[in-house]
Amino acid sequence: MNFLGIIPARFGSTRLEGKPLADICGKPMIQHVYEQAQKAIENVYIATDDKRIEDAVKSFGGNVVMTSEEHNSGTNRCLEAYNIIQQNSKIKFDVVVNIQGDEPMLVPDQILELAACFNNPNTEIATLIAKITKAEDLEDLTNAFVIFDKNMKSIYFSRSVIPGVKDIEKSEWLGKTDFYKHLGMYGYRPNTLENIAKLPQSRLEIAEGLEQNRWIENGYPIHVAISKYNNSMSVDTKADLENIRKIMCK
Repeated sequence: MNFLGIIPARFGSTRLEGKPLADICGKPMIQHVYEQAQKAIENVYIATDDKRIEDAVKSFGGNVVMTSEEHNSGTNRCLEAYNIIQQNSKIKFDVVVNIQGDEPMLVPDQILELAACFNNPNTEIATLIAKITKAEDLEDLTNAFVIFDKNMKSIYFSRSVIPGVKDIEKSEWLGKTDFYKHLGMYGYRPNTLENIAKLPQSRLEIAEGLEQNRWIENGYPIHVAISKYNNSMSVDTKADLENIRKIMCK
């Protein structure tokens, strides 16, 4: 199978403007993500709508495509980028991998974990999840929690902890049942990516602020794979950026 990795990158961010270009150990953050992704996938592109990001990517020799400023989700930006790249490529891509652009410590093996989901010809969309092992993760409202069936298909994603545990204080939930959080990376068959990008916002998506619920509500099963790596460090705030710098620039 031929995999295409796409890293959506916007300059505008509510909490940390320009974060793809934030310096980490002498490189822009987006370069760290790109270089890590290339360790797992040969064909990786950054999809942006900003000339500053385009120039930065070209300066380190990366692949970049310019996309519309009108996209309201990384999924739609991925689709436009895929169409541009596929139209100009001799390679027929079988799977598009949507890689988070704000995770400079991306583990390449996670991309391989996701890619393995597509060995099943029935997998149309796949994503990674991790088992929660720390009680504080149940209190972290930036997490998206997920429940799934015996066939590893997601049932629901929520900002609230799911499942709930009856008649027990929340502080004692961990250990009574298993809890999982979403890690954010997605893979799609190209036809499915095109279809889900056309879907209007759904009730459950709006309620939770989670786009993937739109796909579930419309009957698109999401295959989940439990990652060996139970954390993904994303940069959303200045504090996150400083923390990442301390870890990576030792």
